[in-house]
Amino acid sequence: MAFEPPQRLVRALGETAPAGDDWLARLPAVAERVVARRELTVERVQVPGGRSSLVVLVRRADGTPAVLKLAPPRARPGSEAAALAHWAGLGAVQLLDAEPDEGVLLLERLHPDVSVRSLPEAKALLEAAGTLRRLWVKPPAGHVFETVAERTGRQAAAMRAGAGADAEAAPLVDAALAAREELLAAPSGQLLLHGTFRQSKVLAGERTPWLAVGPDPVVGESAFDLARLVRDRVEDLIATPSGPAVTRRRIKRLAESLEVDQERLRGWTLFRAVESGIRARRVGREKDAELLLEFAGWL
Repeated sequence: MAFEPPQRLVRALGETAPAGDDWLARLPAVAERVVARRELTVERVQVPGGRSSLVVLVRRADGTPAVLKLAPPRARPGSEAAALAHWAGLGAVQLLDAEPDEGVLLLERLHPDVSVRSLPEAKALLEAAGTLRRLWVKPPAGHVFETVAERTGRQAAAMRAGAGADAEAAPLVDAALAAREELLAAPSGQLLLHGTFRQSKVLAGERTPWLAVGPDPVVGESAFDLARLVRDRVEDLIATPSGPAVTRRRIKRLAESLEVDQERLRGWTLFRAVESGIRARRVGREKDAELLLEFAGWL
């Protein structure tokens, strides 16, 4: 079959592709080789799919359903494979096999069209938070995962550069960078984190109701991981006059339910929202940038 990358993937990778990168052009041929070498039967490419990899629903030679994931090097597939192997199916999708150097992951088949996001908001937050709690474990000895300090250091440099050409966002960037400095001056815990956790990253499974997928793992404090969940369904929050109050209650509820310091959660939520907003503006997603920066202003 033709392994045509979904448009969502094409757009997302196009925003971040380094000069001369030809991974998308090579992807269909790579997919064909991997499928043939592993004797997989292809059912369909998942559409709209993710923003960093091609996801294909397949069956193994023995008929077992599985998911083939093909990711470019900049998506850090080796780091994802290492985290999934360490979690060993506890709270996360099971890694069946991997060729990290080739960007190939073979994963347990979940229900790709049923995420926690399909639930009513209060129930979705509860289930997502419960899933996230199971992922917060000590990293393996001698791990090579990026730390929160390292990742946010790269992001902070890009934020400073972006703010220089965006006077309107500059005060928010200053506040976000100050929050980061304060948080890193007194670090709180070194756990293995999902890194990009949100409701759509939690899918229905068979062996347990909900399992996380698509980590971009990082080592640091749990508040950093939880911060991305705070702004889930941000478009709905912005659309309601009570958005700021709802956000404050959400921070309080999530912090209390997962035993995370409320002020640290607020600080990381601010940093991550501003970082995402500046990045969205940089690549031309102005609507997303406006939503995220307005949300950040509430914090």
